[in-house]
Parts: sequence; structure tokens; C-alpha cells
Amino acid sequence: MPSSSDASSLPAVLDRLDRLTDWEKRPRGGMRVGLDPMRDLLARLDAPQASLRVIHVGGTKGKGSVCALIEAGLTRAGLRVGRYASPHVESVTERVCLQGRPVAEAILARALTRALDAHEAARRAGTAGADATWFDVLTAAALTIFGEAGLDWAVIEVGLGGRLDSTNAVESEVAVVTNVALEHTEILGNTRAAIAAEKVGILKRGAALVTTLGPDDEAGAVAAACAAALDCPVLRPAIPPEASIDEENAALAGLVLDHLGTSGARGRDGTPLHAGLLDAAARDGARLPGRLERRRIRTARGAVPVVLDGAHVPFNLAAVLRDLARAPNLCGPCIALVAMAGDKDAAGFLTVLARHAEAVVCTEMPERRGHAAAALRALAVAEGLEAEAAAAPDVAMARAAGLAADRGGWLLVTGSLHLVGALRAATEAPEA
Repeated sequence: MPSSSDASSLPAVLDRLDRLTDWEKRPRGGMRVGLDPMRDLLARLDAPQASLRVIHVGGTKGKGSVCALIEAGLTRAGLRVGRYASPHVESVTERVCLQGRPVAEAILARALTRALDAHEAARRAGTAGADATWFDVLTAAALTIFGEAGLDWAVIEVGLGGRLDSTNAVESEVAVVTNVALEHTEILGNTRAAIAAEKVGILKRGAALVTTLGPDDEAGAVAAACAAALDCPVLRPAIPPEASIDEENAALAGLVLDHLGTSGARGRDGTPLHAGLLDAAARDGARLPGRLERRRIRTARGAVPVVLDGAHVPFNLAAVLRDLARAPNLCGPCIALVAMAGDKDAAGFLTVLARHAEAVVCTEMPERRGHAAAALRALAVAEGLEAEAAAAPDVAMARAAGLAADRGGWLLVTGSLHLVGALRAATEAPEA
């Protein structure tokens, strides 16, 4: 097995990492969850997380964008910030950011090598770290980078759930639960209340809970009870009923910054942190690839507008389509290109899509556990959608773009961030 002295390039280290269990590529019914392997790795790495001030963000949807907005506000205040996120769209370096930019490949390679060496040491010793997964090791590497970077703050996005997620080995001063919907029910539970209990498990005694969940909501009541048991205040932003996804995410991030400011946290100039740090420029700079991302694709009939969005649960797709319906420069019918993981509610997703799209082209991701393109097409037809199937994503993209061009419409690529990542390079930024 390579050691830290001979595995210096990122591709070589990733090849070593990819030998571990990666639950992002497997059916999750048998997924092992627990923090003991993560804690063992971190102890072997001299507890890099112990020096970090952490804002921990979970929830069903929006957590990545909220993390990026918090990071942008802290950076605008002159602070040194790290952000850990998942999944990535095009490069694994997107998962570990310093000052708003993906970490250098050499830095990630060194940290991953150290974490993999810790895993090997645990295997030899027969301790809990022997069972560490791909995500455990990557998380340990990210925390190692952050621990060495002299950060003022680390913004950490939950991978899956919260209570038993690898990221929950950190101690945070603020926990954010963006929202709760039915997802990963085979792991987290089959009610919103059960899922809320898992997600609010990132909350630590004395920290603040920031959430959109109301006290009368099924999931919100669970969150409030957990917060009360830990002597934690619950902070809820004022969000108008018709707020866009961007507005809701900004309200959550702004409330985090306001809370930090009133708790004594200051920017580099000594000014208390506050929501005003999230001005228009900061919000624009915090936009992530594959989240309501506007692109275009060239066809024989001209350029077609494209929206890339990794929505994969019905309620989030409904919000995405609601926001896009308000966009003045998306004309004509929506043609959708869809692939979905096997544990997602494909029928519910396509029910929502049928209210807005004129046609759908269904595809699949060969190396991901997922719904077959033909099965998705059958579900779409059952919803009254005009539907086609093309197993190869590039073939499906060409067909969907051609349909949009022929009909004077636009293309929505959705259902999976992995699909977005696979096809993003086939698109280009729109003209300014």
C-alpha cells in the first residue's frame, strides 16, 4: 500500500481512497452509520477539529447553498474561512474550500494520504478506524486541512442525516437545519419527525439552532424539544410565504451571521458580524454550480437556454420550478432531462415535473445506483408526460437539447447532482 512518501499526486491518492466503501455509489439499505471510526481517525490525526470554531449545517435541501452564503459573509468580514461540502459536481477539490476557492490538489492529496495512513494504522491495530468509509476518510482529510490553516471559522455541511454523520465529530457553536422532507427513509426513518430527530442531532449543548421549521410543524416540534433538552435557543428567520429559494437561503445565512455578531463574534475590523455582510455581490459570489445554474448549449438550430439543478426530492423540485416560472427570460416549453438515484421518490418527482414540463428525456448514471432510464420513462408516461429514454447521458442530452431547440423552449437538467456534473462541461456560460 502506498505511503505518504510515494503517493503525492491527487489521482494516485484518489485511486487509493476509492478502494474504500463509498456509500454515494451504493444502495444505502445496508449502510453502516456511526461515529466511532471517524473519532478513531481523528485521534490518530491529533484531533485537528479541536481547534476549529464550527458552524454545522444540515437539512434536506439548501444546506450547501446556505454554507456557501455563510462562508461568503464571513469572508466579506475579512475572516479566514474553510467550507466542507458534498457532493462535488466536477472535481473532488470542490468539497474542501479555503477562502471561497477549492483547495489545491497537492494540499488535498497530502491530507488524504495522512488520513488513509491513519486508516491503515487502525486496520493493523484492529481499532474502530479500520471500518472507516470513503466519506469518513475524506472528512478527516478536510478537517486536517482546516486544522492546519489557522481558520477563524469552519462551515461544515452534513453529508447524510446528522446525528451519525461523519461530520458530527465536530463541536459547533451554531447548528442549522434548513428544512426536513422524506428522504433516505431506509436510514433516517419514514416520518418527518423521525428524520428531524436525526438531523437536529448535530446540535450541541449550549449552541444555537437556526431553522425554518416552525414550532407547530411535526418536524419543528421535534427540533424544538431537542433544543430545549440541550439548553439551546431556537432562532427562526422571517421568511415571506412566496420567498424564492435564494431568498430563503439568504435569510437563514443572515440570521446565523446576526446571531454570531450578537454573541460577540467580530470581523477583522472589529465590527460585529451581521446579515448586511451578505450584500448582492457576496450573494452572487456564493452561487454554487448545479443549483439553479443558468447555462446554454449549442445545437444545429442555435443556442438553447439550460438550467442545471440537482433537485432530487419532490418538494425541492416544486420550489425550483416555481422560481423558474418567474424568470422573464426562459421562454417556451420546458424540456427536462432526468436521472435519479434508486433511493429517490422518482414517482413523486415526476408527478411534480409533469405539471411544468412538456416532455422529458430519461437517462441514468452507469456507475451510480439508480433508476433505469426505461423505468423512469414508464413512470413519466404514467403521469401523462411525453417521455423518451436514452441510457447514455450524452445521447440523452443531445436529444433533449434538440427537442428544446425544435420547440423554441429551454432545457432543465435535474434529478441528480451527479448527472449535472457529468453534463455540465457540455454546456457553456450564457452571454453577458
